[in-house]
Amino acid sequence: MNLLNIFKNFKNDESGAVTVDWVVLTGAVVGLALIIGTTVGSSVSTAAGSIAGQITSSTTFSGGSTTGGSTTGGSTTGG
Repeated sequence: MNLLNIFKNFKNDESGAVTVDWVVLTGAVVGLALIIGTTVGSSVSTAAGSIAGQITSSTTFSGGSTTGGSTTGGSTTGG
């Protein structure tokens, strides 16, 4: 077998092409997932911090009473 036949066989052989396609596709999916995860993660963290701050400032429970609400004393009336 001469060198020219080796190059012709190499050029016509497509056995690894599908593998390369899958590697590129998988890399693109992982890259998109990282970008989306980073973007959504920071937004969710900001929203959660805002909600936690609002909950903390609007309702404080101490000894059976809540501020901003109508429950006081920790006891119920009636039978």
